[in-house]
Amino acid sequence: MGVNLRDIVPKRAIALDDLAGKAIATDAYNALYQFLSIIRGADGQPLKDRYGRITSHLSGLFYRTVNLLEKRIRPVYVFDGTPPSLKEAEIKRRKKVKEEALVKYEEALRRGDLEGARKHAQATAELKDEMVDSAKKLLDAMGVPWIQAPSEGEAQAAYMAARGDVWAVASQDYDALLFGAARLVRNVAITGRRKLPGKPVYMKIQPELISLSELLEELGITREQLVDIGILVGTDFNPDGVRGVGPKTALKLVKEHGSLERALLHLGGADFPVEPSVIKAIFLNPNIANNYKLEWRSPDVESVIRFLCDEHDFSEGRVRKALDRVLKARPSETGGLEAFFPCR
Repeated sequence: MGVNLRDIVPKRAIALDDLAGKAIATDAYNALYQFLSIIRGADGQPLKDRYGRITSHLSGLFYRTVNLLEKRIRPVYVFDGTPPSLKEAEIKRRKKVKEEALVKYEEALRRGDLEGARKHAQATAELKDEMVDSAKKLLDAMGVPWIQAPSEGEAQAAYMAARGDVWAVASQDYDALLFGAARLVRNVAITGRRKLPGKPVYMKIQPELISLSELLEELGITREQLVDIGILVGTDFNPDGVRGVGPKTALKLVKEHGSLERALLHLGGADFPVEPSVIKAIFLNPNIANNYKLEWRSPDVESVIRFLCDEHDFSEGRVRKALDRVLKARPSETGGLEAFFPCR
């Protein structure tokens, strides 16, 4: 779900080339779910190898990472750990959505409605442990670092950006800002145009940069007040928020009353799963790891070939051609990617 701050967040358009030489942390689960959702056949079925194992996530991860490396961007993938207990309601909601989408998908197939079937199939994506393990194995072979977060991947990525170990967090959601990321980049992997859901209409898409310090200065609030606004609107830890309160109203309430607690008193209280202070603590004091190591290496071409082509039936010609793009983009005088990426 993520927190909806779109209407109050100032952003500026950038090009992928502007991110050259910079380390960008991505919530791996969000990315893999995206690949599982959109990389499907005409009937909505995901890509599979000869053993029936789903490979849509590997295809998306491989080609997106190649595109980023070719642009001299240093991707870092951060994997979720154990979610906070408060996220249980949101997890149950997502599970119900998947179950309902599966029923609609099967009904559409029986009607012969392939377009409808594919649309509903996208909402049935399920990321299993073996898929996560295979994604990590692929990243190892590609020489791209990944981090195992103890809890929320977005919180870990934001911590890394706040420390300056990465330049920004890449995500479609705004949660990373609540977690304290210095910068958020949206639409990192979406270029050109994107089809609007349920409509034969396309819109132009390009990357957007959001600076936390500029955001707070422009809105005239603190980061803690930004968290207050998010809680009023609704987060993964209190999905319903406060009925009738959107981001603009939440901003007005927090600026007028100074804090979430005083705004709630003005509203006559609200029904939260726990005390709002507990939700706030998840964003302001998240469970993160600080003993990680970031190291980029040249891809081990033959290891990638064995994994994707020999084990999962990818086209060897296409995979080698993609890896050649990475190797050709690298300066010839270095044996690794370190000099290839001069700054964070």
